[in-house]
Amino acid sequence: MKRADKNKLVLKELIDKMFEIAGHDLKFEDVEGRTDNWFQQHTMTEAQNEEWRDWGTKFIMKKHRYNKYLADRDMRMLDLYCGLKISDSKYN
Repeated sequence: MKRADKNKLVLKELIDKMFEIAGHDLKFEDVEGRTDNWFQQHTMTEAQNEEWRDWGTKFIMKKHRYNKYLADRDMRMLDLYCGLKISDSKYN
């Protein structure tokens, strides 16, 4: 399997899990290719975000064989890039 294909499968799993944890009935295929700010149209709590990032870090460590630092860095970048808006943030 090519690296690009593997990365897309990992991204799909991470986005699907984000929607699952946040309680939204959406999948990666529903938002793939969209150019609008779909990630700001849905919300999750800080606790859900933390759960997703913890799960994602472990998932990336397993799939890419990264150490915890690299997996956490990738997960934080993904959260920044397309993580859902936090509903109960003290900064809202």
